[in-house]
Amino acid sequence: MELLRNAVRPYAWGSRTAIPQLQGRPVPAPHPEAELWMGAHPGDPSHVLGPDGTELSLLELVDADPVGQLGEDCARRWGNRLPFLLKILAAEEPLSMQAHPSAAQAAEGHAREEKLGIPRDAANRNYPDPTAKPELVCALTEFHALAGFRDPNRTVKLLKAIETPGLGKYTGLLEAQPDPAGLRALFTTWITLPQSALDELLPEVLDACVRHVQDHGEFATECRTILELGETHPRDAGVLAALLLNRLTLRAGEAIYLPAGNLHLYLHGTAVEILANSDNILRCGLTPKHVDVPELLRVVDFACGEMPVQHGECAGQRMAVYHTDAPEFELSRVEWAAGDDVEIEVDSAGPQILLCTEGDLLVVASDGEQVELRRGQSVWLPAADPAVRVRPLAGVRTQLFRATAGACEM
Repeated sequence: MELLRNAVRPYAWGSRTAIPQLQGRPVPAPHPEAELWMGAHPGDPSHVLGPDGTELSLLELVDADPVGQLGEDCARRWGNRLPFLLKILAAEEPLSMQAHPSAAQAAEGHAREEKLGIPRDAANRNYPDPTAKPELVCALTEFHALAGFRDPNRTVKLLKAIETPGLGKYTGLLEAQPDPAGLRALFTTWITLPQSALDELLPEVLDACVRHVQDHGEFATECRTILELGETHPRDAGVLAALLLNRLTLRAGEAIYLPAGNLHLYLHGTAVEILANSDNILRCGLTPKHVDVPELLRVVDFACGEMPVQHGECAGQRMAVYHTDAPEFELSRVEWAAGDDVEIEVDSAGPQILLCTEGDLLVVASDGEQVELRRGQSVWLPAADPAVRVRPLAGVRTQLFRATAGACEM
């Protein structure tokens, strides 16, 4: 049981306040701080902090003793790799519109790019590793996102509400085929429009969105989002594609699961994110980074409908679990109200990271070892460790997230 020192990723879309505030550092930070990584990702692994002040990379620790750190089943299933990565995600501005491949697609794409000799750190590399990248994001603050394709009939209603001379034929295309095939056809048409055609259509759409917002129309929230994206990414086909996606506002504690092929875009807010330990991203727009439309179309899932929002299923005293079909990870949330100091047991089900997001906690091992876990801190629990007990320290509202590997049966 060791505290972790975790890496902050300074992407341009990050917040200058959210992560520093969580960790009790001065705000604003000198530069945007977008993500706090907790895990054994080769790109930026956490470091375990010894009692004598020494540090050791969690990646090196796992490599040196995969069975002791991960457990025999998990080590065998995932090739001696910690299968998940836990993050704090702090978005001040929208991220890119993206989707992630399935395990089979990732393995095939990785092998193909290896054969072509594309360096794994090359800007045009789609598949730096051969693994899938499902993810789940759980809001800490109000969190805004676009995720999954909206029901086509609902989208037709939106397009008619902002219809312009140039938009009408595209509305008709989807109205004639309001199903996943129709969505694929419209999405493909929009993201492959010649720039000259896009430069004619997009200003019309943006002007129509302005009018709809001013008129307090039914789709005002969706239109505001399109206007924000159009301002930050002018002349980008991803702005049109955003018209097809569900617009979500998550409250603290609510979560969405993004399986392979789900097209999504995080807009604003702070969240805990857990994902498979992978870098495979296919982007279609709203970014200066590499965009590969043909490859994206190979992996996008055009299934449509409302995006399920999870609240966490009760799993014993004060604990809620966010269930998914991802074998790489499972995320749980534990909360104590102010004045509640009841101690709970966290079992030793494989490798775990405990992250404190509110209040302060005391983590106690069966041998009496204790670690104080302050807000913004995390602790590594290897599979070989026994169960630990956790309780609040300060008598205030306290919140803990627990990241574990998923079921490891072969």
